[in-house]
Amino acid sequence: MVIHEKYEKLKIILKNYDNLAVAFSGGVDSTFLLKTAQNVLGDKVIAVTACPRFFTEKEKNAALEFCKKENITHILCATEELKIEGVAQNHPNRCYLCKNEILTKIKQAIRPYNIKYIAEGSHMDDDGDYRPGFQAVLEHGIKSPLKEAGFTKDEIRGLSKQLGLPTWNKQYFSCLASRFPYGEEITEKKLGMVEQSEQLLFDLGFSQFRVRIHDTIARIEINPEDFAKITAPDISRKIYEGLKQHGFTYVTLDLGGYRMGGMNDVLKL
Repeated sequence: MVIHEKYEKLKIILKNYDNLAVAFSGGVDSTFLLKTAQNVLGDKVIAVTACPRFFTEKEKNAALEFCKKENITHILCATEELKIEGVAQNHPNRCYLCKNEILTKIKQAIRPYNIKYIAEGSHMDDDGDYRPGFQAVLEHGIKSPLKEAGFTKDEIRGLSKQLGLPTWNKQYFSCLASRFPYGEEITEKKLGMVEQSEQLLFDLGFSQFRVRIHDTIARIEINPEDFAKITAPDISRKIYEGLKQHGFTYVTLDLGGYRMGGMNDVLKL
């Protein structure tokens, strides 16, 4: 099925909803889904952004700005995932526990709006990694129209560009909890270390990366084509001094490069 046929299929799927709340993170996938839903359903669609501690302030502000610009009703709802047993302890099912909390709070937040359906932005490429959070999506009866229409990540980016969406080439940022090894406690302080360190890399012009935290060791994953840049003396010194300032004792570069779900490697052993 060619990309435009998938797009037409997506619009047909969306037309079948009387009204819709889109779980909106402001990323590539949920932005594409939200804008397409608005094109199909008009003011019968609203956006709901959950604000867990794992969601950066920068991403929240981007979501707010997009909805304001597009005149889309936007709800923010706070979550308390770090208080849930197993989340701060970073058990392997942490993503499920967190997603369950987020979807529960989203359902509560939209009750006054009499919304019948909720949709989220999973797509076909998401099937290739360990994603226990999707079980919570199924249990809560959340719709996944991009996956239903057969979209891949590259196709979503391509159509986002054609639609003039600002996120078409946005780097992929998963929640900050994914920077922690399973079993290492997630704390407010360590989340701040990761968030500030990744902001530094972004400010230095890097586009796709992760700062993985191992106690006080930072393990930087970055695209191999950026190895020369990150190891240049002036850049590496800024990163080393910056991450030390943010609380890390040691700063390392992972020679395997950036890879989605890098902390899931231990589950495959």
